[in-house]
Amino acid sequence: MADNPNCDLKSLSPLQLFQRVTEQGEKVRALKAGKAPKDEIDAAVRMLLSLKLSYKATTGQDYQAGLPPKDLVLMNNGTNKEEDVDFVDPWTVQTSNAKGVDYDKLIVRFGSSKIDTDLINRIERATGQKPHRFLRRGIFFSHRDMDQILDAYENKKSFYLYTGRGPSSQAMHVGHLIQFIFAKWLQEVFDVPLIIQLTDDEKYLWKDLTTEKAYEYARENAKDIIACGFDINKTFIFSDLDYLGTSTGFYKNIVKVQKHVTFNQVKGIFGFTDSDCIGKISFPAIQAAPSFSSSFPQIFNNKENIQCLIPCAIDQDPYFRMTRDVAPRIGQPKPALLHSVFFPALQGAQTKMSASDPNSSIFLTDTPKQIKTKINKHAFSGGRDTIEEHRKYGGNCDVDVSFMYLTFFLEDDDRLAQLKQAYTSGELLTGELKKVLIETLQPLIAAHQERRKQVTDEILKQFMTPRKLAFEF
Repeated sequence: MADNPNCDLKSLSPLQLFQRVTEQGEKVRALKAGKAPKDEIDAAVRMLLSLKLSYKATTGQDYQAGLPPKDLVLMNNGTNKEEDVDFVDPWTVQTSNAKGVDYDKLIVRFGSSKIDTDLINRIERATGQKPHRFLRRGIFFSHRDMDQILDAYENKKSFYLYTGRGPSSQAMHVGHLIQFIFAKWLQEVFDVPLIIQLTDDEKYLWKDLTTEKAYEYARENAKDIIACGFDINKTFIFSDLDYLGTSTGFYKNIVKVQKHVTFNQVKGIFGFTDSDCIGKISFPAIQAAPSFSSSFPQIFNNKENIQCLIPCAIDQDPYFRMTRDVAPRIGQPKPALLHSVFFPALQGAQTKMSASDPNSSIFLTDTPKQIKTKINKHAFSGGRDTIEEHRKYGGNCDVDVSFMYLTFFLEDDDRLAQLKQAYTSGELLTGELKKVLIETLQPLIAAHQERRKQVTDEILKQFMTPRKLAFEF
């Protein structure tokens, strides 16, 4: 079948196409290794190129060995146009809509619950604090069992926070800060422990990295995370490559999860194929294990009944749907979740930020001049083609990246509302809106860089040393 170039490739799903490309690539390598006739090799290569083109046409992304379109979410955005679909999985986020992913449809597809005004008001009553701007503005928009967390908290029962970072590059960008900014706020208003997992093992399995380089990235990323201002007495940061070998509680939970998830289930959730290494197939259990307090006996005094709350981007939800399914079967409480929207690339909400593309986002290592240049040159504008048209018709905040970024980082609600009104009316020009963003991000990143300079190797070691935190369990 793979040899028939006349096969109707359009009828294949993205996963089927991915598997076909993988199999054809293996065939080409086998033919070359076996020194097959040149015309036979050429025909196989042509078929491989045809399959790769079909894969790109179907998914909108280049084929990458070992990176299938896992747990692909196809959603039609209320039209019959074939191109108006969203792709969401733990590795890929893609949409054809300039406004970004349709999150209401994603809630329905994933079966989570919308964070509504009632829940936000309840969080405010429970904590006695004004809700974080991420809650007020719908940046964290979906949840699983947050009401249970609040029930427990109101009844003086503690919980803990768990979030993570896949260290795929030395420098993090501003989008990576979102979950940590929010986790810091949650930690402060609820006064609970925070666990941060650095999945350097995942990056070794998925990317062309050595274990040493993945661990180095984990340490560098940890310094950026610490620079967000976390309390060393209430926060434990760990690298999988480092911690897994030292914690029997952690490994026991991994094994329990592995025993209760079948290969068929993990293929269905993540789209793994027979060509994937067994490390990828077993990895979801490693991301699941920190959801259980018994993975950290030094913190929770070996107690297994402490519930976990996970703030994360919604593309990570497949891991925790699996975890929540397994939890009751291994005698553990289900983790609760708070889901955030995706942070848009500078080029617009349809495109994905890439650590390999320095112009796709603002990095935490950028200078004030680089920040200004990137925003002025690359930030997608919702403005009109001419000043006259803009004054007459106004700009579109729904697609304007500078306004989107201000929604994340500008604290003042009234100022944000004023900017939206002025830009929409045409009073405020695109260049003026970009100037507001530049003046917002430059001091924010400069302050982060100053704090990071204070994070010594000794401070990093303290954060990453398994130890008792400032809580009694």
